[in-house]
Amino acid sequence: MTSLLRAPSRPHPRPRRRRAVAALTALAALALTLLPAAPAGAAGGGAAPPGGFDQRVLFSAAQDPGYACFRIPAVVRSVRGTLLAFAEGRVHDCGDAGDIDLVLKRSTDGGRTWGPLQVVNAGGGDTHGNPAPVVDRRTGRIVLAETYNKGRTDGLSCTTPCDRTPHLQYSDDDGATWSAPRDLTRALRPAGWNSWYATGPVHGIQLTRGRHAGRLVLGVNAESYANGRVTANHAALVHSDDGGTTWRVGAVDTWPVAPDGTFRQKPSEMTLLERADGSVYVNAREQDGTDLGNRTAAVSDDGGASFTHPFRTLPGFLAPMVQASVLRLPTAGGGSRTLLAAPADPDRRRAMTLHSSYDEGRTWEAADRGARVTGDWSGYSDLVPVSPGVTGLFYEAGAADARDEMRFARFTDAWLGPRRGPDPTTPDGAPGARPATVLGGARTTSGVLGRALAFDGTDDAVDVPFRASLPLGEAPFTCALWFRYDATGGEQPMLWLGGSGGSSPQVTLVGDPARGRITATVTTVAGAAPPVTTTLSTAGAYHDGRWHLLALRRGGGRLRLTVDAAAATTAPDTPGSVSRGSAFGVRLGARLDDRAHFTGALDEVGVYRRALSDAELTALRTPGHAPAGPVALRLGLDRVTAP
Repeated sequence: MTSLLRAPSRPHPRPRRRRAVAALTALAALALTLLPAAPAGAAGGGAAPPGGFDQRVLFSAAQDPGYACFRIPAVVRSVRGTLLAFAEGRVHDCGDAGDIDLVLKRSTDGGRTWGPLQVVNAGGGDTHGNPAPVVDRRTGRIVLAETYNKGRTDGLSCTTPCDRTPHLQYSDDDGATWSAPRDLTRALRPAGWNSWYATGPVHGIQLTRGRHAGRLVLGVNAESYANGRVTANHAALVHSDDGGTTWRVGAVDTWPVAPDGTFRQKPSEMTLLERADGSVYVNAREQDGTDLGNRTAAVSDDGGASFTHPFRTLPGFLAPMVQASVLRLPTAGGGSRTLLAAPADPDRRRAMTLHSSYDEGRTWEAADRGARVTGDWSGYSDLVPVSPGVTGLFYEAGAADARDEMRFARFTDAWLGPRRGPDPTTPDGAPGARPATVLGGARTTSGVLGRALAFDGTDDAVDVPFRASLPLGEAPFTCALWFRYDATGGEQPMLWLGGSGGSSPQVTLVGDPARGRITATVTTVAGAAPPVTTTLSTAGAYHDGRWHLLALRRGGGRLRLTVDAAAATTAPDTPGSVSRGSAFGVRLGARLDDRAHFTGALDEVGVYRRALSDAELTALRTPGHAPAGPVALRLGLDRVTAP
């Protein structure tokens, strides 16, 4: 077997140092092969972390000289119990298309300690990355798919069309040495996939059930290019029935790109798991499509040969555009708990969180129910079973930037906690609406007529479950609510509808007492044009502890913001959708990213799918008055029902 291992330390630019320490690398690799590998379930390899959770920095420029940055985690557990954590070692900077090596660290004690850095595949000035490992548990062979492109020295991305090619290596000694890379372009990149191409990046799976048991399955995505533009995106599963010797393209879902650059979806960076019935669940990153949601999913019922239906986005799953990872954990009684690791901030790569599903990815618990791994910046990830009851998470993170370092966390089932019971709810009077969820212990208080809901400014909020009638799109609308507060500072979010961040379509109503105003923000997007944000502000903050009626209307080419049906602030409307592309949520009393909470009380919150007239708006000041529909949201907030 040809070994491509090199020195763990590689200053740059001093290429002669690479040759000078090559012998040290070989010795390190040999030493690792002599270490006893922990068998599956052995105490040495699966001891639970104290307190149920621990983590350590696995890769960083500070501890691994010769690289400016490490990114793109992928991790597997061998049949002998060795953990293999792969990453891209980026020599000059954190850019995606520079001088990049595929590197590896190994652990034989369940992730408690790790061996030195090994170079599995040297870029030599080019980009060798996108690790996608999979273990053949029949033979013990570890198969590693990867993608090449010509490297750059300016820190920029690969120029479109980007010529990227898939390759494959394998190891038969738990990753101590690796075969020479083999080009798989003819097998896995059809001629029409002539631009971007990527393997993984995340671990693949081996099927264990049905007539395709033993099959290795990986996710890839690619683009087509013609007439000076990208014309289509392809999300695909590739598979091998002979342990990785031969491969073929199986399931493909193609989404066209319109001449103006818009498209519905672009599934990429797919993470896979096998369900109990033998089907393959695929969860993918969705990037900039017009369908709502930053994540999308599909299923294959025939071992990855085809998808049962096109990818469908998960609109209400709050996560940014980022690679994520899934893993199915067995539970007592034959059930399962499925984890999805992703940052929980819907706009930025921050707050790595483990989301749970108890129906193998058909539905997911909200981020507030997830297990928070860190509040730091965080990005790509991969999950791995370490031992019974212990799971590993290999992820990008940093106090200042998600690319600062790569961490390996271990956690127990007990640390994840049991399945949580339902939260308290408050009724939503809109047609077909399910009750809204009351978070943080918000309690009722005296209202405009009857009761209202008080928010403590710390963790109280009301979340509205996603339904197709909530996104307002390009149509006229009215958002109206009663508020009462006396806060003198801080951001005071009352209503948040849509996405989060400066580039996501959204509608927000936020008190700003320190600046003596209430602001309404409307962000729209039309076609392939960049988003446009319009901000309207009232002349006062109205933080006098009395009830006031706040309303934002869109219609007739104008936006109108009023308090108590008077003193209107107006601005020209910007054509476009206020709900397109990004993750979508509706929240009262808090920002969608939970970075600010309202201190005060809200009552009679309504979202109407038309612009109310001045007379109708004035009539809203009559307690209990409700305009005629169509209504998207109607929260009286007069009662909270315990689960």
